[in-house]
This record gives sequence, C-alpha cells and structure tokens, in this order.
Amino acid sequence: MSKVELFSAAQQELCPQCGAELVIRSGQHGPFLGCSTFPQCDFLRSLTPSADGHIIKVLEGHACPACGADKALRQGRYGMFIGCTDYPHCDYSEAITHADSTEVPCPECQHGTLVKRQSRFGKTFYACSEYPKCRYALNYPPVSGVCAHCGFKLLYNKKSAKGIKTFCANKTCGIEASSISEE
Repeated sequence: MSKVELFSAAQQELCPQCGAELVIRSGQHGPFLGCSTFPQCDFLRSLTPSADGHIIKVLEGHACPACGADKALRQGRYGMFIGCTDYPHCDYSEAITHADSTEVPCPECQHGTLVKRQSRFGKTFYACSEYPKCRYALNYPPVSGVCAHCGFKLLYNKKSAKGIKTFCANKTCGIEASSISEE
C-alpha cells in the first residue's frame, strides 16, 4: 500500500466553521489541522498534546475552592501539580511542595527558614520558606554559623576534590570559613 493510498483511506474531517476539508499542516509549534480554504476560513486545531496538564488521578472528596468540582493530580510541563477537574472553565491550581526544612534561619528576612527545593530542571537549591516575600536562595547545603571575616550569619558546604569545605554565604564575601563560630 503506498503512502497516497494510506492517507486517502483515512476519513477526512470537515471544518466546523465552513464545512470544507481539513488538511494537516506544519507550523512553528508543530503539526496542526487547518481549513483547506485558508485564508477565507481561519479554523485550525493543534495535533500536539496540550501543555495544560493531563489528569493522572482524580482526588475525590477534595473539592476545588473556586468552583466546588473535584481536584485532580495532573502532570504538566513543569512537573506534577493539583488542579481543578473542570479546567478550562475553572483555572484553579496549586503546587505540590515537598519542602524539606533545614531549620536554618533565613539570613535576609530573619522570619523564614531555608527549605530544600528543586528547580524545573531537577537541580536542588535552598530557598527561604517566606517566598515570594523573601527571595533569598542558595545553591549549596546551608550551615548555621557566622563568617569570621564579614560577620554574615550563614555558611554553606561545598564539595571539592580535597573534601567538603565551608564557605561564607554572603555573595560579596564568599571566603572559605576556616574558623566557624556557632551561634
């Protein structure tokens, strides 16, 4: 069977706006179905899966605070999240946080603690629990202590070829902390 016969055997879909035949086209964002009478009719429909998050599991008994429908566990472009089952009519969503608290106080705002988080690329970092009020973040595991050079109230551990070393978390200092005074 040739390619022409294979595609002609498929049932042709009709445009819901004008009734003409829909054809497969390729664009900047991937393949799509478009009306064969374009530009007179501008109907199109994407053939790639949408990035709004497909439902993995419906969380029955957990009502959406916005509309009252059930919540659902969804997989989206940036990972798992909880959203309303009545999406696109209701756009409620919430992040799933697996924040591991370090009990190390945030040196910037002094209200929150540093928690372990993961970026959308899978890299681990430590950020203030008071986000978005406080945007302090650190790429290495925090250590309670005071820098002997500048007096900054946070240090961090960093692996090197010679073992684990402790540095000042102050971006303007960054000196290796050889004498650590615990608070």
